[in-house]
Amino acid sequence: MKAIVFKDNKMSVVEKPVPETGEGELLIKLSLAGICNTDIELFSGYYGFTGVAGHEFAGVVEKSPPMPELEGERVVADINCGCGTCSWCLKGNQRHCPSRKVIGIAGRDGAFAEYIKVPVQNVRPVDEAISTAEAVFVEPLAAALEIGQQIHITGDLRMMILGDGKLGLLIAIALRHYNPNLLLVGKHAENLAIARKQGVNTLHIHSPAELTESLPAKLGLFDLVVEATGKADGINHALNFTRPEGTIVVKTTSHHPAQIDLARIVVDEINIVGSRCGDFDLALFFLKNGLVDVKPLIEAVYPFSEFAKAFHHARRPGAGKILISFD
Repeated sequence: MKAIVFKDNKMSVVEKPVPETGEGELLIKLSLAGICNTDIELFSGYYGFTGVAGHEFAGVVEKSPPMPELEGERVVADINCGCGTCSWCLKGNQRHCPSRKVIGIAGRDGAFAEYIKVPVQNVRPVDEAISTAEAVFVEPLAAALEIGQQIHITGDLRMMILGDGKLGLLIAIALRHYNPNLLLVGKHAENLAIARKQGVNTLHIHSPAELTESLPAKLGLFDLVVEATGKADGINHALNFTRPEGTIVVKTTSHHPAQIDLARIVVDEINIVGSRCGDFDLALFFLKNGLVDVKPLIEAVYPFSEFAKAFHHARRPGAGKILISFD
C-alpha cells in the first residue's frame, strides 16, 4: 500500500505492507481523511514526530477477526489506544492511559495511508444518515463537544470562542446549543459567515493588535473564553478577555513554546483547563440528528495521489477543511 511519511519537515510517498492485524484489531480501508492543524504541527516538529500521521478519517472495515459482522461496515475510530489494564483504562478513560498510543500521533500509524489497523473497541459504526465526508468530522467534533463535558455551560454565561479556524468553527456551532449567546471572534470573514448561517454571533477583527488594545475595553470581560487560535500566544490574548475567577479552555497545540503571563493568572485566580479529545458517540449523535452542519466547512477534496498539494492548501491561513479521498 502507499503511505505518506513525515520526517524532518519533509514528506514522502512510500510503499508499505498492508498492516497485519494483531489480537483484538481490525483492518480498515480508508475512504476519506482530513488534514487538521495538529497534522501541520506534527510535520513542523511537534512531538518530535516521524511516521504516518492522520487521525481524522472514515473508512470501510476490510477484515475483522474479532467481530466479523463489522466487515463491510463504514466506521470511524477513537484515536486513543490504551493498555486496557491500568486504572484509567478500567474507568473507560484510555485517553489518559500512561502507556497509550495515539493513532497518527504517537506510536501508531495514522490515516494518511490506504489502510489502517485499529483496536476493535475503538471503532464506531457510522449511521446511514451520516455521509462519509461528515463522518471525517467525528474526531474534531468530539473534541469540540468535550468542552461541554468539562465545563458546566449555562445560557447566561458570557462566553467567547477566540479563533475562527476549523476547530474554532466547530466549537462555536456545536456549543451554541449549550449557550446561544456565545461570541466567536476571528479574522477570516468567510469562516465567520459559515458560523453566522448556523446561528452563531460573530465579531470580525482585522488585526491581532485589537485583541490587546481596543476590544477588551469595548467588549468587557467574559466568564469563559475558549482559546482556539492555533497560536502559541493565544492564551495571553484569552487572558485579556477573562474576568477574575473566570475560566480559559485551551485547545491549541503548538511546537512553539508559549510565554504565559503567570502573574495575571495567579492574581486574577483564572482557571486554566486543557481540552483534547472527546466522546465519539456524542459527536455521532449530533451529526445523525442534524444538530451541526459540517459540510460548509469542507473547502476542497483532493485525491490521495495529490497529497502534497492538499497539504500545502491546508497550511494556508484560514483554510477550511481539506479532505483526502482514497477512492
